Amino acid sequence: MRVNRILLSAALVVVALVIQVSVLARLHLPGAVPDLLLLTVLGLALVYGHTGGALVGFGAGLLADLAPPADHAAGRYALVLCVIGYLAGLAKPDNGRLKSATGPMAVVVVAAIGSTLLYAGVGALVGDTAARHVGLGGLLFTAALYDLLLAPFVVPGIMALARRAENDPLADTGSAGQATDISSGWLSGGTGLRIGAQKNGLRVKAARARVARAGRIKGVKRL
Repeated sequence: MRVNRILLSAALVVVALVIQVSVLARLHLPGAVPDLLLLTVLGLALVYGHTGGALVGFGAGLLADLAPPADHAAGRYALVLCVIGYLAGLAKPDNGRLKSATGPMAVVVVAAIGSTLLYAGVGALVGDTAARHVGLGGLLFTAALYDLLLAPFVVPGIMALARRAENDPLADTGSAGQATDISSGWLSGGTGLRIGAQKNGLRVKAARARVARAGRIKGVKRL
């Protein structure tokens, strides 16, 4: 990942985790807890793609596994967010911009349900049966509901920040290469074609002038 991506992702993940632990976890809402960390990973994955989403998800999940008051095995949530970040990155729009909010909202609902199921599944493999006692159906419904209500206030802002960082040449370590690509693309566009056409026109005129000069010389010799 690029340096600007790492710095922005780390800052957003840390802020999301602090708010998650200090505010959202203490609301004592029925069922699940609104997962701000999951929404942060989704917003970044929709801009960075599946590879970046998987890396951000793994880092965010590992940080959540190690941050107090974590009561589960380390690496469990890292695996969940890594998979979710990868799958969410597959839904990245081709041009980097979203045409409607339907797609991201669907991604949020699927991610909320999928992360809950995957977390419960991994827990069952390691002997954690807490989801059975709480009620898996209630967890799925409340997780999807809370994340869907919180998503419009989180995901668009994170995507805007990520796109802005991507378009900042000073924050890009490969700015020279990017500038070369941009300049070559610009030259191959309309301006470059005009310049090429002008050069071709000058070459044609020069050739015609040489032919005319040669014709005049031959005419003088004949006389």
